[in-house]
Amino acid sequence: MAKLIYSAIASLDGYVEDERGGFEWAAPDEEVHAFVNDLERPIGTYLYGRRMYETMVYWETVSDDESAVARDFAEIWRAAEKVVYSRKLETVSSARTRIEREFDPAEIKRLKESSDHDISVGGAELAGQAMAAGLVDECGLLLVPMAVGGGKPALPDGVRFGLNLLAEHSFSSGVVYLHYRVRDAA
Repeated sequence: MAKLIYSAIASLDGYVEDERGGFEWAAPDEEVHAFVNDLERPIGTYLYGRRMYETMVYWETVSDDESAVARDFAEIWRAAEKVVYSRKLETVSSARTRIEREFDPAEIKRLKESSDHDISVGGAELAGQAMAAGLVDECGLLLVPMAVGGGKPALPDGVRFGLNLLAEHSFSSGVVYLHYRVRDAA
């Protein structure tokens, strides 16, 4: 059975976007990006909310002028299936992508049972829905050495669950990766 994995880059105080909706402070350097590429290789399907999809679709047409690490990520991203959960989005601009109007936990359970590759849920709001439904198996957070003081939280309010640390890794930039297995509410 495939795992559903939530991965995010967040500030040390736990936000994926600051109060203005900005996340430029979270842009990974080459070392972190190469590490992320290795994390993403086993992913067969990405589940996105509309805003996360609109951010990530950049990788569909990334130019050859980008670094080798960026081009590698683009290839990984293009090879995966993408499901976008949106009531507003009419069309998609990437291959291997479909729109679903509603997040259906039963459908995600079926996808996990039938998939040969792990599944990633991207976007804090959609991940929050998946966490509330008890669907997320693992959580990987890249913590940037920055406090932004508010914004969109990486983890949902009102959802309680325990975590078992599986791995940790630190980078020369001060970024820290924490990889957890999600367990039942504490």
